[in-house]
Amino acid sequence: MIKRRKTREITLGTLKIGGEHPILVQSMTSTKTHDLEATLSQIDRLIKAGCEAIRVAVPAKEDAEALKVIVKYSSVPIIADIHFVPYMAFLAMEAGAHGIRINPGNINKKEIVRDIVLEAKRRNICVRLGVNSGSLEKHLLEKYGYPSAEALAESALNWSSFFESLGFYNFKVSIKGSDVLQNTLANEIFAEKTDIPLHIGITEAGMGTQGMVKSSVGLGILLYKGIGDTIRVSLTDEPEKEVEVAYEILKSLGLKKKGIDIVSCPTCGRIEVNLPKVVKQVQEALKDKDLSIKVAIMGCAVNAIGEASHADVGLACMKGGALLFKDGKILKKVSEENMVSELLETIEKYYQEV
Repeated sequence: MIKRRKTREITLGTLKIGGEHPILVQSMTSTKTHDLEATLSQIDRLIKAGCEAIRVAVPAKEDAEALKVIVKYSSVPIIADIHFVPYMAFLAMEAGAHGIRINPGNINKKEIVRDIVLEAKRRNICVRLGVNSGSLEKHLLEKYGYPSAEALAESALNWSSFFESLGFYNFKVSIKGSDVLQNTLANEIFAEKTDIPLHIGITEAGMGTQGMVKSSVGLGILLYKGIGDTIRVSLTDEPEKEVEVAYEILKSLGLKKKGIDIVSCPTCGRIEVNLPKVVKQVQEALKDKDLSIKVAIMGCAVNAIGEASHADVGLACMKGGALLFKDGKILKKVSEENMVSELLETIEKYYQEV
């Protein structure tokens, strides 16, 4: 059992973050925010995928103005992403954003950061204080020579202290880099010295297998150490894929339950059925089911019966068919032709009973 780091509780819209609350899954739209049709459509898909908070880019006034509609439409909190135009932070808060994300390293002027923080405090809006390797302050680069983990952590600690000196505590911190080990160490240093909630992720992780592996390794290490209150998997892909991978990472560590957990063995020379085809058919049929049960689809006699009987529902495949299990008991033997339909029918009955 993973023992999560004890952090203070903050509020994002109607959601509570930190404390004893579950880790929150977040993503970001890839549309032009002012394109309401495209943005609202993507938000809808993200919510259906299980996204619990959504960040949108606000580089221009028309994007900030669009937030008035977006906030009304969305059933999950909306976070405005602010970078080089600080004024957008004020417009976003006025438009009703539940949270804003600022990177003080991109703003540069402490008095402007102060004004943003004080306005967020006045409106009780959550702030994400973002620090990353590409925008580290000049004095820290001179001190450490490069954006090291220690430099990143020090920047985050310094800005956190500044926020708190203003009497503002409703914020979380993100310390991100594309280097997994540097990212891990920076977050560990910060986590040891404060109870401020952390948003974790590996920035610019990449596309496909590379992005998923880097994110899984980097986030997995931090989560195993109990670090992380909100999470984003940053992929060069559709945002819904980020949500899917995030849940799989959390599920693999026992930190979140969402959807059906399918256990299937690797292919080998002992398999007597087309196992990849069977698993793909089952995955496709169950992709919209949000039921926390374990389904085993095992391909040969070596592990099949044992693994399938330990799942809620399972198939122990063999030549010509499979044994169909439910709650550790054999229901019947099914043919290879009907095994998928029989399994899905059993899962549907389980779904109705739970």
